[in-house]
Amino acid sequence: MRLLWATVIIGLAGCASSPVPPDWQFNAHGSLKNSVTAYLVGNSKLAAVEFSRVRAEIASTGRADLLARAELVRCAAQVASLEFNNCESFQALAQDAAAEERAYAEYLAGRWTGLNTALLPAQHRAVVAGTGAALNTIEDPLARLVAAGTLLQAGRLTPDAIAVAIHTASDQGWRRPLLAWLGVAARRAEQLNDKEEVSRIQRRIDLISNSGMPVR
Repeated sequence: MRLLWATVIIGLAGCASSPVPPDWQFNAHGSLKNSVTAYLVGNSKLAAVEFSRVRAEIASTGRADLLARAELVRCAAQVASLEFNNCESFQALAQDAAAEERAYAEYLAGRWTGLNTALLPAQHRAVVAGTGAALNTIEDPLARLVAAGTLLQAGRLTPDAIAVAIHTASDQGWRRPLLAWLGVAARRAEQLNDKEEVSRIQRRIDLISNSGMPVR
């Protein structure tokens, strides 16, 4: 995910025609980060407001490829939170996106058969080539959660990967993905008829849900 952020930033900066970047670049970058953060902590309304600013700033340039990159960042946050929608907002712009972005979208959707992994960031190539154990080598927490989400979509999720995802979301205080991954763990415990574990997980879910800052 860190490399994807860098790609977006480099793409924006590459538009500058003078030593001083235009205001829209700073505005778009700041709003994109704010949108993703708001989404992860559970504030969908603020996330939508911030992303509308991103779209407006980028639209002023007429650069559909840059907007596609921004949409892909938003989609990655959704995958990290186990909200799968085939990156529809990106797909509408895919024809103007670079090959690397289109490959990343396929990766996010768990469509790994025939995927040209050479176009993916190195940390995600390792995920496709291996198993959930590769998550531990990813330093960026959001990228780690994204990778876990793709493993689920690809049908390669392991119990260890679930634990890594929960720990990562918890450490960051990201309520939306934490609730989603706790739900995955609870369903697995139910399948194993581990009532004690189900109760423990439910207590964590209740604590988050009753925190006064509900995910919405």
